[in-house]
Parts: sequence; structure tokens; C-alpha cells
Amino acid sequence: MIEIKTDEAPKAVGPYSQAVMDGRMIFASGQIHVGKDGKLLEGTIEEQTKQVMANVEAVLKAAGSGLKDVVKATIYVTDMSMYGRINAVYSTYFSHPFPARELVCVKELPLGAKVEISVVAMKATEK
Repeated sequence: MIEIKTDEAPKAVGPYSQAVMDGRMIFASGQIHVGKDGKLLEGTIEEQTKQVMANVEAVLKAAGSGLKDVVKATIYVTDMSMYGRINAVYSTYFSHPFPARELVCVKELPLGAKVEISVVAMKATEK
């Protein structure tokens, strides 16, 4: 198993990695709407979701992969009424066939975040 690290996404602040790779499989830890300055992005839920996706994309890039290689996503939200707005942003990052996915409503997220997304991806094959 290989640890994946990048300065282009929030650093792991506990006993976990930004992502790990085993063979071609990449397991990325959940990303929240924290910017490069290490602070939680306030803004709208759409802006927050874009920041989450930028963080996910940065971690995947560090692993030699990208959003096109995502096979599974899990979205955590603190308020189900935000589902449609989050989904509208999320859907712009993927195309058919879409990754498998679930959305789970939770009581709270780290640092008071409103949305968190984790993914499983496949490393692109060498050409």
C-alpha cells in the first residue's frame, strides 16, 4: 500500500492519509471545503461543493488519476435540504457512466463543514 500526499489539498490532521493506493485502486479520504489556507470556506453550498471537488481532484492527481477514474463516491451532508444544490454542482464533474454513489445525512462534520466527499478511483493505465 502506498500513501498519497499533496500540498494542493488539506493535509491529514489525524491518523489517516489523504489517500492510499493498492495496485490500481485509490481510496481517497473524505474532503471538506477547506482551502489551501487551511480555513473552512464559508460561502454558498455551491462554492463549498466546488472547493470539496477541487480538493478531491488534487488528491487524485497526486495519485496519477483524475475524476474520470472515480468508480465510487460517498457524499456526507448535514442538511438534506441541500441535496439538490450539491447534486447540481457534483454532476458537472462527471459524465456517463457516472460513478456509483450514496449520499448520507449526518449530524455534523469536521470543523463544522456542511459537505464532505470521499471517493474510490482506479489509477489510469499507462499508454
